[in-house]
Amino acid sequence: MQIFVGLGNPGAKYAGNRHNIGFMALDRIAEDHGFGPWKAKFQGQLTEGRLGSERVLLLKPETFMNLSGQSVGEAMRFYKLEPGDVTVFHDELDLAPGKVRVKMGGGHAGHNGLRSIHQHIGEAYQRVRLGIGHPGHKDRVAGYVLSDFAKAEADMLDDVLRGLSDGAPHLAAGDAGKFQNAVALRVAPARSSKTAPAAKPAPEPEPEPDTRSPLQRLADKFR
Repeated sequence: MQIFVGLGNPGAKYAGNRHNIGFMALDRIAEDHGFGPWKAKFQGQLTEGRLGSERVLLLKPETFMNLSGQSVGEAMRFYKLEPGDVTVFHDELDLAPGKVRVKMGGGHAGHNGLRSIHQHIGEAYQRVRLGIGHPGHKDRVAGYVLSDFAKAEADMLDDVLRGLSDGAPHLAAGDAGKFQNAVALRVAPARSSKTAPAAKPAPEPEPEPDTRSPLQRLADKFR
């Protein structure tokens, strides 16, 4: 058994925030893969289902971001799981919008949700880093992550969420490479295999005008 955790803040006012992309990811996975109804448990919302041959729990902590670790730790201990059985989906300022990377272990890079999880279960868990871009200055970060995705980003966001759902069975099976490929196929689909029409050959140069006299042309034939 594994736990996929999506990070975000509960409540309608936060639903479209960049900080809530972890919640969005789990909602799409649950919907596409036929998971059961969400139930209140472990200070969050929990649903259970299968991704490929793997039994997976999806958990959205409702403690607010800064206390996410309370919910994750409680669920992990209840099911007697190890940190390595936990995968956390979270927003990532250091990746451009649309970029997705998988990472095992490491620091929290100032992310309040990850910091809380570190405090409760340590750092030896897997993360799916979901790029949201950076506002350009650290003083603008708080307002940026708590603002909604722009309308111009709607198609990109939908592609990312579809890709995460497509690749979720690979992630559950431990194949991060195939998971990231599934995302890439949605976000940057392969170009058409149709070959471009061949370029037309350059026109032949016009022949130089023959300025010889008739007598010269006749003489040249016998040379």
